[in-house]
Amino acid sequence: MYLDSAKKTEIFSQYGKSATDTGSVESQVALFTFRIKHLTEHLKENHKDFGTARALTKMVGRRRKLLKYLYNKDINRYRELIKALGLRK
Repeated sequence: MYLDSAKKTEIFSQYGKSATDTGSVESQVALFTFRIKHLTEHLKENHKDFGTARALTKMVGRRRKLLKYLYNKDINRYRELIKALGLRK
């Protein structure tokens, strides 16, 4: 499987406050970003997989909402996160 508990713990420890910090906005956005990249690669090979395409669209919307929340709450944390994840150009 592409996302096991060890990989999740690694993502949470890198972007969250600790390895068990699953609720912070930064860790959730990082997890969504990892999953979005994986689904994007899947859809490049399986372009007729409409269920995955819909799930990808919903996931991007959830990440966008979390980033908007973080932007309004603390713009410095937002800027650090998008720089670390490489989301904006």
